[in-house]
Amino acid sequence: MAKILSIFGMAVSILLLLVFGLDLAIGFPFNGYNSMMSIGFVVFSALLVYLSWSAIRELR
Repeated sequence: MAKILSIFGMAVSILLLLVFGLDLAIGFPFNGYNSMMSIGFVVFSALLVYLSWSAIRELR
């Protein structure tokens, strides 16, 4: 169960990283409305990807 939740958390955070990274790069989904919010989401979703990857690695 823990491995499934870690994989789900990683998938969601990769999706957030992609959406807000695109917003920073080309302004696609939100037209670059608030760049500080996009930077925050990119940083924290990258942190969540790392934490999920680390948890999956520990579960092996």
